[in-house]
Amino acid sequence: MTVANPYAALLDPIPVERREASVLGGTTAYWVYGPANADTTVIAVHGFRGEHHGLEPVVAHLPEYRVISPDLPGFGETPPIPGRTHDLSLFVDWLRAFAAEVAPGAVILGHSFGSIVVSAAVAGGLEAPRVVLVNPIGAPALQGPRGILTRLAVFYYWVGARLPHRAGDAVLRNRAIVRVMSVSMAKTKDPGLRRFIHDQHDTYFSRFASRDALHDAFLASVSHDVREFARAITQPTLLVAAQRDDITPIEAERTLATLFPDARLVEIPEVGHLIHYETPSVAAAAIRAFLDS
Repeated sequence: MTVANPYAALLDPIPVERREASVLGGTTAYWVYGPANADTTVIAVHGFRGEHHGLEPVVAHLPEYRVISPDLPGFGETPPIPGRTHDLSLFVDWLRAFAAEVAPGAVILGHSFGSIVVSAAVAGGLEAPRVVLVNPIGAPALQGPRGILTRLAVFYYWVGARLPHRAGDAVLRNRAIVRVMSVSMAKTKDPGLRRFIHDQHDTYFSRFASRDALHDAFLASVSHDVREFARAITQPTLLVAAQRDDITPIEAERTLATLFPDARLVEIPEVGHLIHYETPSVAAAAIRAFLDS
């Protein structure tokens, strides 16, 4: 990372410890933030191609909570699970096993693709007192307003997985493509914040372990959405949605909220799919009000 973190003054005083857990025959790296004696523990699941650093701006605004933030299998410092296709069922099995091992009964939070993993796991029996979904994927990506671009992305990841190793790896880690993605999702006009967002993506967005695992995870991210699982989630659920999200339009998020037996929707204006970077204080305030209510 080469750009100063605008949230460092809030994040630095929060204690953090890196740990590892044996899950499904593999090793999961995770980070524990906040006081050990906190009243509430939250497991925070990041999105596709991300890793735990992406949710740190939100963690910075929740210093009183104990937040456990793992790297998903195949991303960051967590290697792929041996012998498994990294489809949605793998990520669901992994999250249920990870939560049981590290923090049974914790609140579960998911961002973007993490919202699909969390929803599927909770609907499948993962015990959690409350559920928080940030930028939830509330509509099919292949049918959304950018469905054509999504199909191009499917082809991009397929090509990256099929090319000879060095060429495919170069395509998938191409900094110009990462920057185009970053520019398209950032909505803030603050030049300093935009530089931070782009630097975060430059630094962490290509920390995937395997081309095959990356391709599998991408297919999982565009083949499912939270609607599939919403009716089976009986726990109180918070949806933190963006009014300018290019992945899921706000109208679809409003419809999604009606599918849950017990959900509240918080809409954040003038932000897109990067709530965790652009408006973490607003998201954290909504999460705090929800968990403390």
